[in-house]
Amino acid sequence: MTLANQLQEKLSSWRPEGDGRHTWSESFDGWTVHVTALHNDAIAGRVWDLRLLRTGEPPAGRSLAQWADRIAASASGLQEDLKVIEIDPQRNEAVLRSDAPSRKGPVASYFEVTLHGLSQAAVRRWQADLKAGTPRDQTGFAITHEALAKLAEDIAS
Repeated sequence: MTLANQLQEKLSSWRPEGDGRHTWSESFDGWTVHVTALHNDAIAGRVWDLRLLRTGEPPAGRSLAQWADRIAASASGLQEDLKVIEIDPQRNEAVLRSDAPSRKGPVASYFEVTLHGLSQAAVRRWQADLKAGTPRDQTGFAITHEALAKLAEDIAS
């Protein structure tokens, strides 16, 4: 069974209770997946962030730039395609963002994937009021379990 299938099955039975953010974690095939959600039901959730932590050794010969490029080329299930924005070899980090952020009036919303070395990835959604020039704020995003599980597998493979 693939990571996506296992994750989708587990998320469909997770029912956080009460208001606020709730975190769920499970280990699958060399990765620990953490989901922080504002809401979750049988089909979808309003996710605050998705984090993946590699528990095994990274593939031999793979670089951070190769991992970032592969994620940008293959990640699906999000509202926007991703592109590599920055690879910082000094900090051993890479940042991917939505290629074309969605807009509602002056507010732009976009996904950001941050990679730390070859062992950690975090997916978050941000929004900023471009007219007001205020700092960006993290926001939750609605996503089906199927799309979230596919995204996690795209990042992990």
